[in-house]
Amino acid sequence: MAGNSAYDWDAFDSEAYLKRNYARLHNEDHKILKIVRDFLCSQSFDVGARGVDVGSGSNLYPALAMLPFCAEISLLEFSEANRRWLSGRLDKGYLGNWEIFWRVLAENEVYRAVQGPGEELRARATVREWDILRSTPDKRWDLGTMFFVAESITTDRAEFTTALKQFIALLKPGAPFVITFMENSSTGNFSGYEVGNRTFPALGIIESDVEECLSDLSNGREFHHIDPAADDPIRDGYVGMILVHGHAK
Repeated sequence: MAGNSAYDWDAFDSEAYLKRNYARLHNEDHKILKIVRDFLCSQSFDVGARGVDVGSGSNLYPALAMLPFCAEISLLEFSEANRRWLSGRLDKGYLGNWEIFWRVLAENEVYRAVQGPGEELRARATVREWDILRSTPDKRWDLGTMFFVAESITTDRAEFTTALKQFIALLKPGAPFVITFMENSSTGNFSGYEVGNRTFPALGIIESDVEECLSDLSNGREFHHIDPAADDPIRDGYVGMILVHGHAK
């Protein structure tokens, strides 16, 4: 069993991860975007609401999904390499490869009302160093996302549970959230995944593991299972993706 601290997260290859996962829109992400879009559009947010995305890595679509609803968006990231990538990408102020992701969101008029989403994201988003296992929030947010993080930073089940608890602790009571997971992630004989020429840890989890952790922390949970496309899997070594949305207690 390898804990989070056993890995060099500052050596994470952000570009390799981007090219493998987000250079184009995979079928699974298309489904996730639609679920997230529809859930967030069903919620009510105050003017000036603040959103948080934990462990953003080189994935901008959770932040884009929050854009119509949030005056400020905090991108919390542990890896220095990923923070550098995020800051550099936001500074460009245009969507680039994220345009195709935005188009799925913009099937709803709430998103179409955002003029210049790349510029708006640059204006509203702030990248912050954050350790989801140890950092303590000085404030709480009105909306939160955490995509493929809790099960993808450790093989220690206690750390997985801590990550989920710490994420919910970032949110105000009643705040909507969306969390996604790789189900039973592995690569060959290794419990994890490859990025560039390095391996990183993952914990094999299923829906009941997530439910057990969140049952006392949230209300109104709704689970979705996204099967890998037979002709277009993102990589080897996972059963599918789990998405859960609900509200923090």
